[in-house]
Amino acid sequence: MLRGEAELRVGDAVYVLRPSFAALVAAEDELGPLFALVERAADGRLGLGELTALFWHCLRDRPEALTRQAVGEAVVAEGLAAVTPALRVLLGQILSGR
Repeated sequence: MLRGEAELRVGDAVYVLRPSFAALVAAEDELGPLFALVERAADGRLGLGELTALFWHCLRDRPEALTRQAVGEAVVAEGLAAVTPALRVLLGQILSGR
């Protein structure tokens, strides 16, 4: 993994989350300004749908068979505590850049 990347487990597979420019633009198009997203996360107001959307857009080499619903279900199955490190990495990259 490269600096700024994180891992997300979905079932038995582990995927890499990469907050590339294209991924963050797609996330911002769906979720609104990224700085506001970071503020909501800091305030504990980041919704499950927002978290799933950010992860979905940042998935590197996303296989065609993987669905967004599966990503959301994996977040629930793993638990918020388990996915928080990945979220922290992505939010840190949004704030600091590369």
